[in-house]
Amino acid sequence: MPACHARQITVSAADRHRLETLARSHAAGYQQVIRARIVRDAARGHSNAAIARRHQVTVDTVRRWRGRYADEGMAGLTDRPRSGRPPRLTPVQIAEVKALACQLPAETGTPLSKWNCPDLAREVAARGIAETISPATIRRILAADTIKPWRHQSWIFIRDPDFATRATRVLNLYQRVFDGRPLGDDEYVISADEKTSIQARCRCHPTLPPGTGRAMRVNHEYDRGGALAYLAAYDVHRAHVIGLCHDTTGITPFTDLVDEVMTREPYASARRVFWIVDNGSSHRGQTAIDRLRRRYPNAVMIHTPVHASWLNQIEIYFSIVQRKVVTPNDFTSLDQVQYRLAAFEQRYNATARPFRWKFTPTDLTDLLARIERHERKDPHPEQHADCQHQPAAHAQAA
Repeated sequence: MPACHARQITVSAADRHRLETLARSHAAGYQQVIRARIVRDAARGHSNAAIARRHQVTVDTVRRWRGRYADEGMAGLTDRPRSGRPPRLTPVQIAEVKALACQLPAETGTPLSKWNCPDLAREVAARGIAETISPATIRRILAADTIKPWRHQSWIFIRDPDFATRATRVLNLYQRVFDGRPLGDDEYVISADEKTSIQARCRCHPTLPPGTGRAMRVNHEYDRGGALAYLAAYDVHRAHVIGLCHDTTGITPFTDLVDEVMTREPYASARRVFWIVDNGSSHRGQTAIDRLRRRYPNAVMIHTPVHASWLNQIEIYFSIVQRKVVTPNDFTSLDQVQYRLAAFEQRYNATARPFRWKFTPTDLTDLLARIERHERKDPHPEQHADCQHQPAAHAQAA
């Protein structure tokens, strides 16, 4: 009988790179790694027997995967489709599990705030939907439709009757437009607010820096060193921050911030400076608008809608401060807090670029249209009748 010859393997450059990557992988499945190594060695001219000894497999295994690659390429290294074990749950049972996961536990009489997989598994068995079912099976069923009942998002009712008008005005300013006209080069947009109650927590033991296999360690116990308020004004289009610290918030601290900005150039000689603020007590209503105009005739105060501070870009800067400066809170005194905040301002202003604000007036129109459609479909509007404020619409403040 003629001797059997090993199949000749020709590997393209792209396949060679994929095989090398897979052969060295520590994350891929063991079987996939072995198959890639077999084909790689075969392409280098090694015999089936030598490859089998090297990887401690049988010659038949080497011959199989060598032949599969020769016939089908990289696709041949995957497993063939198998029938597998017959499903234990019917499509109706699977649909009932998903429907249960999409119900609030309180609606089913279960004393839980939200579902997780073990709780759902117990509830499925208790209701007789399935005799037994594991939490892992529940997770696989829900993953098919990306249902995650253990997660939640917050949203808030729109209370401001002029929400659309006010929000559009703010969004237009971000695009350098006011009352339908583009802003000039001598007009600026300032986003301002206060970050309250920044504490000085002096840890009872020194913070340990990170090391090999160890994260930074911050002692849980601390002595309180007081708290302060950080007021900041952010030039939306120049990406420049001006801030100061006060013992508390109020009209006087906010006026100090305005003075700090408006006495500097280019704002002192600007034609108009728009101040975007929320509805906090230190700058609320027409009184605050008139107070600012009397003090600085070229300043125009623009309020965001009620409960819409997410439209104020200074909140993005405050989130950066929270992550990079305040957390973890380990300060020996309030003087150290003030120094750190001032030093960070200089560092930020040296390299900052304007935020890539993507929420436009068109997006706002689409959002309000979706809210209106949702409310028309709400089958139980009376559920919200006991709320203190009965709104006309609601939105997710993401």
